[in-house]
Amino acid sequence: MKLIRDKTNIDFLSAKRRRIAISVSVLLVIVSLASLATRGLEFGIDFTGGILLEVGYPQAADLEEIRGNLSAAGFDDAQVQQFGRETDVLVRLPPQPGNEASEVRTELQQVLQSGGDPIELRRVEFVSAQVGSELAERGALAMVIALLMIFVYVMIRFQWKFSAGAVAALAHDAIVTVGFFSVFGLPFDLTVVAAVLAVIGYSLNDTVVAFDRIRENFFGLRGMSAEEAMNISINEMLARTLITGLTTLLVLVALLVLGGESIAPFSIALIVGIIIGTYSSIYTASATALALDVNAQDLIEPIKDPSLIDDLP
Repeated sequence: MKLIRDKTNIDFLSAKRRRIAISVSVLLVIVSLASLATRGLEFGIDFTGGILLEVGYPQAADLEEIRGNLSAAGFDDAQVQQFGRETDVLVRLPPQPGNEASEVRTELQQVLQSGGDPIELRRVEFVSAQVGSELAERGALAMVIALLMIFVYVMIRFQWKFSAGAVAALAHDAIVTVGFFSVFGLPFDLTVVAAVLAVIGYSLNDTVVAFDRIRENFFGLRGMSAEEAMNISINEMLARTLITGLTTLLVLVALLVLGGESIAPFSIALIVGIIIGTYSSIYTASATALALDVNAQDLIEPIKDPSLIDDLP
């Protein structure tokens, strides 16, 4: 038993550290929810509706001139920004009621053609406000359904106390990741929703692997408290958790730096989510299960036939 105890190098789940971790988590969730309630999200045209154009110019683009040309042509509230190189421009416009998409595209191409050299329309997207509203509702519904199904899955595989811990960690990850976009005013589109769902899956995988080891140690380390068994389990999984997280972050940072503006929100959401998810798998999930007084007895299947009790030695 001493050998096993010596393997525990970090006391993750002491009462003091659990209080600190829970305080940090509660603070992050409150800040996220407060920002979402007051500032909201910078929804992309996937949700608000409108027109998105990615334009390539033969030389460095003059953003002020482009804004002026669009305003003079009646396209008010246009957002014009560079998109990677100086020759690449991203134009966002609110919905244009009463105009056919083909007519708007032709007119915009004429307005954006500021010189004699032809421009390149690399991407043109039209999204109605009604479609955007439906996408927002379905995105939120997808996250809620994912959390409910995960609760049922973990409850069947382990026990409801573990299930509550897993869902608390996943809800924490989703709220803090979305809140990060609200606090810093980053664009929020369907790729971010996909990233948040991917974060939920990644965090769940970490949590289930940790819970599997905790279940093994609950039965293998008899006589230990639930806190000690969980600490040993987390330390045994620590190398695997860190290696997986760091290698994934390396890929995502490369994607963020080299992938261009179009996938930057997706990359940022995954980077934030994986950092938060690794933390919550260690603290939020296990701390919630401990708070619910989980122990080895919760994992023992009850004897369904009372007559078998008499046969036990």
